[in-house]
Amino acid sequence: MLNTLARYWIVSRSIFTTWFWSLIAMSVIIPGLRSRQRSNYFVRTWSASLLRIIDLDYQVFNPHNVKFEPGKHYIVMCNHSSLYDIPLSVMAIDGSVRMLAKKELRHIPIFGYAMAKNEFLFIDRKNRNQAIKDLKLAAEKMRSGIILWIAPEGTRSRDGRLLPFKKGGFMLAIETGATIVPLGIRGAIDIVEPRTFKVKRGQHAEMHIGQPIDASAYTLEQRDALMEKVRAAISEVAAVGRLPGFHR
Repeated sequence: MLNTLARYWIVSRSIFTTWFWSLIAMSVIIPGLRSRQRSNYFVRTWSASLLRIIDLDYQVFNPHNVKFEPGKHYIVMCNHSSLYDIPLSVMAIDGSVRMLAKKELRHIPIFGYAMAKNEFLFIDRKNRNQAIKDLKLAAEKMRSGIILWIAPEGTRSRDGRLLPFKKGGFMLAIETGATIVPLGIRGAIDIVEPRTFKVKRGQHAEMHIGQPIDASAYTLEQRDALMEKVRAAISEVAAVGRLPGFHR
């Protein structure tokens, strides 16, 4: 465990890195310079920088050789137990990965603005009508080639166990005929103790990509069956139910 001074140094560096790359990423809004490829570079570089700060060792396992084909709709659904799940997911997935985030993140100075300008998406969980509009925008982005990242639990788990799933992402998947790719992150919960800034450097994390699930095979009336299938898949690849701190 790091001492207090070292922890605050890591937090300060992480905040500075986030704001630095947010400012750089906002340059893509300059006429003639905007491109999704540049945004991808900024998002990936920011993610890699955050992981280097905590000296995190990580591995990606893709036993089904999952590839993201142009012209198809993809939603990556992942267990969520750490602030580091986003950068880890970006490093695991090859393509234009963008998070569907809660709307409150949109209002973070610099960071929220950079997210919006680089095609991150936001959802208003407290306003159903607005949430429907937000999901329609997400569908448009998917049609343009964005790989949508969703935490179906809706918030971080404090003990690593899967929380109840929210329904919005599954309705979106069915309506757009998307392929859902289960992603299980193991070990991320060990990096930062829940509800604290107690960071552990030099940890190990694994990202396990599961067998894709074709949501077009389901109707809206079969939404719950799809949710259960995806939940079982994420539980398997994330090794949920193992002892805390379990690694391969």
